[in-house]
Amino acid sequence: MKYIFMTGGVVSSLGKGITGASIGKLLQLHGYKVNMIKMDPYINVDPGTMNPFQHGEVYVTADGAEADLDLGTYERFLDMITTRENTNTAGHIYQTVINKERRGDYNGGTVQVIPHITDEIKKRFSVFEKKVDITIVEIGGTIGDIEGLPFIEATRQFILSKKREDVMSIHLTLVPYISGANELKTKPTQHSVNKLREIGIVPDMIVCRTQYPITASMINKISLFCNVPPEAVVEARSCSSIYYIPESLHEQDVDKFIMKRLGLKSKIKFDSKWFEYVKRQNKSKKVINIGVIGKYADLKDAYKSIDESIKISAMDINVNVNINYISSEDKNLLSIIKKMHGILVPGGFGIRGIEGKIAAIKYARENKVPFFGICLGMQCCVIEAARNLLGLKNANSTEIDAKTPYPVIEMLEEQKDVKYLGGTMRLGNYEAKLVKGSLARDLYKSDTIVERHRHRYEMNPDYVEKFSKAGFDVSGYHKGILPEIVEIKKHPFFIGVQFHPEFGARPMKTHPLFQGFVKACVKRAK
Repeated sequence: MKYIFMTGGVVSSLGKGITGASIGKLLQLHGYKVNMIKMDPYINVDPGTMNPFQHGEVYVTADGAEADLDLGTYERFLDMITTRENTNTAGHIYQTVINKERRGDYNGGTVQVIPHITDEIKKRFSVFEKKVDITIVEIGGTIGDIEGLPFIEATRQFILSKKREDVMSIHLTLVPYISGANELKTKPTQHSVNKLREIGIVPDMIVCRTQYPITASMINKISLFCNVPPEAVVEARSCSSIYYIPESLHEQDVDKFIMKRLGLKSKIKFDSKWFEYVKRQNKSKKVINIGVIGKYADLKDAYKSIDESIKISAMDINVNVNINYISSEDKNLLSIIKKMHGILVPGGFGIRGIEGKIAAIKYARENKVPFFGICLGMQCCVIEAARNLLGLKNANSTEIDAKTPYPVIEMLEEQKDVKYLGGTMRLGNYEAKLVKGSLARDLYKSDTIVERHRHRYEMNPDYVEKFSKAGFDVSGYHKGILPEIVEIKKHPFFIGVQFHPEFGARPMKTHPLFQGFVKACVKRAK
């Protein structure tokens, strides 16, 4: 198997995940089976207990691991299903080694970063051995970070243990524009590569993140100072869509260089249909406005998969979409959402902003505006219906009001004795049966679905019959008891789901719920 290691320098958030996934896409288009692994240097066991302002959205794998949002990028670009094997943190690796030490697995030896931590990291690099053709490993953080050193050392050791043609290193770095001098500067790239080489890794390719074109003289300068051939210096300029990046890299012969370096040849005729598909929106003049109502409106990464799922659905039906992130605490919330063709309330936790979400849902229900509620968004539409359709004043979730007289949303019984917050929710894939004749059944075109979950609270089954009499129906159940989907039939589009369908959308394979929602928004915009 072949290995590609992605590292980053100068600053974080340059786009290692997107660059790695774009390279993986190109290799797929040459006929290779590709998988990706994320290595995060932080001490948290996973990002599940992190505030979204710290880490963006928490992505959930099919088997229930809480992971970095880059795994969503991997899945959308490569049309793959991630598992626990695709995500690793320093916290989980240290926890594993410490547990081994406590069991006596090291036979009384002194446990150290080298070789015990690095050996555990290396073992995880090769987890897809014999399962795929190429593994792309993204090392999180920035070269020089103290917490990332064990991962870089493990990478150095791993590269040393392999044949040259079986492993390569790609370094993503920043080429900043200095307005006072009116020029791009390569010095940060030089320093970053020098730091990487000091640790013992010589990059085979340097990808330069930039806002402006890199000149031939700059490429030659980076080539000379960083010890790579000019054709291995790649421009990664900002694109209007991340899905254009694979084609941009292809035009620079990145895939050709990588395949030559790894001793590979195309298995099939290169398929460029993906390039054409992602550019479909450029030819459309139709525009819809969708409002996403949440308490993290200032941080789009908190809703990364929702953002991409909406765009993918719009791409699929050839329409442009403006996604407006609106704070659920905004005093002008109702006047803002009047301009929207559709309203989506995403998942979340806690009390803050709940009443704003409920007010937005009430407006969507009463004014026939397409509505889509996800996880907490679904729970909020249940609360709104209980208060305003069933007349149950002060109905609420026990997460919000533990003493509510009408607990239409409550914690699962098995969750009440949980001691640790991390990794203890209902996580990953669960099956649901859909009700015949429902909107959900029509959209999925299936009687049974499997979707990913991340929550502790559920809709209280005791109220299902009352809701149904008011025209607010449950259209999907887990094990015939737990409500998974709610909807209103006499409405252009009103649906709430307990799970996270945004984790299932990919270009050329849009999710049926998002597709139905966006189509309803287009219809309203006419």
